[in-house]
Order: sequence, then C-alpha cells, then structure tokens
Amino acid sequence: MSTAKAVLTISSRNYSSWSLRGYLLCRLAGLDVEEKVLSLDDPSTRAELLLISPSFLTPALEHDGVKVWDTLAIAEYLAEERPEAGLLPLAKGARAHCRAICGEMHSGFYNLRSALPMNLKAHYPNFKVWAGARPDIERVQEIWRTCLATYGGPYLFGAKPTMADAMYAPVAARFKTYAVALDGPCKAYSDAVLDWQPVKDWAREAEAEPEDFEELDVEF
Repeated sequence: MSTAKAVLTISSRNYSSWSLRGYLLCRLAGLDVEEKVLSLDDPSTRAELLLISPSFLTPALEHDGVKVWDTLAIAEYLAEERPEAGLLPLAKGARAHCRAICGEMHSGFYNLRSALPMNLKAHYPNFKVWAGARPDIERVQEIWRTCLATYGGPYLFGAKPTMADAMYAPVAARFKTYAVALDGPCKAYSDAVLDWQPVKDWAREAEAEPEDFEELDVEF
C-alpha cells in the first residue's frame, strides 16, 4: 500500500507540458506524491494535448482533502502550503515579477504551443518555425534575458529554481526538440533547466513511455 500523502494526476510524460509543470512544482515543494497516469485514449487527455479544450482538469493534485487543478493554481497552493520550499522568491518585488511571468506563460504563447508541440522523444534539426510563432519565441527569450540579468542566474530568479522555472522548463524542452536557435544567455539557461534533476527524471520516464500519439508525431 502506498504511503503517499498526495496524488498527482497527469497525462502523457512525452507530450504534456502542463503535466510536466505540475510534476516539477511538486518536486520543488518536496511533496511526496503518487502519480496517476491517464490513458491517451481518455477524451479529456486528447483534448488537452491537442489544445482543443477551453479548460483542462489535468494535471490535478489531491492533498490533505484538497483537490486543485490548473497548473498555476497548483503552484500557488504549493507555495502557500510549503513556503519554506522557495517556490516564490523572498523579495516582494521578485515575487511579483515571478508571478507575472508565470501568469504570462499560463495564459499566453498560444502560437508557440501550436507550432512547437511538446514531444520530448523527437528531434527536428531542420524545423522551420512559421512566422506567427516567432514573436512568442522572442518574448520568451526577452523574459529569460531580463530575469538572468536581474537576478544573476543560473535559474530565472537566482541560484535555486522557483515556480517560474517549472513553468518555463517545457519551453526549453520544445526549443531543444525543434532546434530553435537561442542567444548565449538563453542557451545557458535552457541547458541549466534541462539539466535540473527533476526534468531529467521526467525525460527519462518519457523515453520509456510506450504510447504514441499520431496527431503529435508528425514528420516535419
């Protein structure tokens, strides 16, 4: 019998950027979680991965009688539940900045998501990014550059990862999959966040995931 005090419901490790974010947030919080993985045959899972649902119930966290879905809500819940874990920076201004860029990722960048679907197993070195996604890619790099210059790196808010790194790690993974060219500071950040142990653990399990999702396994 599991002794986990929490259950995190996720979908695909290979294809779901939101599930990865939920997982990273739980790891940041030091929360002991049991993972419940939904099948790719589940209609809500397919809707999430294909970006055809107006709202998503995955990932979802159940903890101490509380059920919370929506990744940003999970982040705020864990920051409140485990303040000592440092999901948010200590300084008031940095906390506000962190929340702002997390909110921007949560609600924006639709063109980037559509043009560069999450696919950790794939690598497309000659992928051509369509024009609609380029402003999103540049905006992400602008966010990264500003944070790295302001807080000193190697993570967005300094020496340790915060909820912002959990939110932006899947973007770094997308940039790697599609060989998006990054400037020096952004490449260094991308390498650092992809070398973060929880990200490597997730990627290793994604490699072993047996299911394929044909709609997202397009040969470019």
